[in-house]
Amino acid sequence: MKKVILSGMRPTGKLHLGHWVGALSNWVNLQKDYKCFFMAADWHALMSEYKNPSATNDFIFDNVCDWLSYGIDPKHSVIFVQSQVPEHLELFAILSFLTPLGWLYRCPTFKEQIAQLKDKEINTYAFLGYPVLQAADITLYKANAVPVGDDQLPHLELAREIVRRFNSTYKREVLLEPQAILTPTPRLLGLDGRKMSKSYNNYIALDEDDKSIKNKISNMITDPQRIKKEDKGRPDVCNVYSYYSVFAKDKASEVYDWCTGAKKGCVECKKIFTDLLIEFIAPHREKKREFLKKKDYIYDILKEGTSKAREIASKTIVEAKEAMGL
Repeated sequence: MKKVILSGMRPTGKLHLGHWVGALSNWVNLQKDYKCFFMAADWHALMSEYKNPSATNDFIFDNVCDWLSYGIDPKHSVIFVQSQVPEHLELFAILSFLTPLGWLYRCPTFKEQIAQLKDKEINTYAFLGYPVLQAADITLYKANAVPVGDDQLPHLELAREIVRRFNSTYKREVLLEPQAILTPTPRLLGLDGRKMSKSYNNYIALDEDDKSIKNKISNMITDPQRIKKEDKGRPDVCNVYSYYSVFAKDKASEVYDWCTGAKKGCVECKKIFTDLLIEFIAPHREKKREFLKKKDYIYDILKEGTSKAREIASKTIVEAKEAMGL
């Protein structure tokens, strides 16, 4: 039997190139060798977007259309909405009983997110328990592994600690300890050189139109010391080059030579990359447009995915309650 993977995305806005590089491209590859559960993590989204919950449904639909257009196959993967599987919150509550506050306070991302998202007012009970809900998400499907970046490793280790505490407390190996599949995430900053973020509006969406791509790439930050075409550039500090190294790897060495040898200027370099990026995005964007017209088809996929997810999730809840003597 194939091993199981669980992963999800928070539907808080449009998906961008960072989502493709950091997660979605890996999902597409993993579904060939694993039984994959991919969820629109709307409960997680609402932990920061609780003041505007109605927007979440629109983003779920839009994000799932992106998943499908970029290669997620509902015939091979279970696609569902987290809140449509009530067992997530039930196991979240059960695991919360066992999780010491100290474990949550030591999680490095909690304080980081509080500092970064001051306008969201996320210093709440739910946000502190975010990693416990993640543990419930993963263990509900007895996932063997979770694709994560380095920044998520503390959350995964906490999930394993919670699993060990549950199993040792109730003397049954009900829940599995999930392992990490490290996602090879290349350096991909926002267009302005800062962290790619919806709040900074420094990203290119996965369905960005050609005109917008041209405008955004033309304004990208390059090597600040290269003022004239005759000046030799430093590709390693140029944000445009970092995008070449991700989306046009076969051309990266040639671009490096252009830049260091002052053979092409930044304007021309950007134009060439613009064409390459449009060539990458355009066919996926066209597929998405077709999916957007098929609301019933998308909702049928989510309905079927929810049914498959609940079938497994309900069994795990039964086993957990039996172990507890409930």
